[in-house]
Amino acid sequence: MSALIAAALLLMGSVFCLVAAVGMLRLPDTLIRMHAATKAGTLGAGCILAAEAVMAADLGTTLKVAAVIVFLLLTAPVGAHLIGRAAYHRGIRLFEKTWIDELGDAMQRAPNGGKDADPIHAHEPDGPRS
Repeated sequence: MSALIAAALLLMGSVFCLVAAVGMLRLPDTLIRMHAATKAGTLGAGCILAAEAVMAADLGTTLKVAAVIVFLLLTAPVGAHLIGRAAYHRGIRLFEKTWIDELGDAMQRAPNGGKDADPIHAHEPDGPRS
């Protein structure tokens, strides 16, 4: 029975990883591609690791796999957020159908155009150089 559960988890994980790969190739801009890779990639790797935990014969291996899954679920969204924010600040162009720009709106409402809160350009007295 555990082999059947592990096989199902492996299949689901493989499908999620395939969706992440297709999303990286087919989606239009950096932020949307990053979203696909983070969500589907995290779920795919989590399912594959869960299959290993199901097949593991000892508690030690299962606990290690569980720790890796928790670490992955905690760090992947944070890493994607930081990469997306850095890409935004570097001036990547958004997809033309993107009509919500919450970070840009928040920076416009901030004092000094949000330049003081931007760690990339905080050392420059007049903000980013053109």
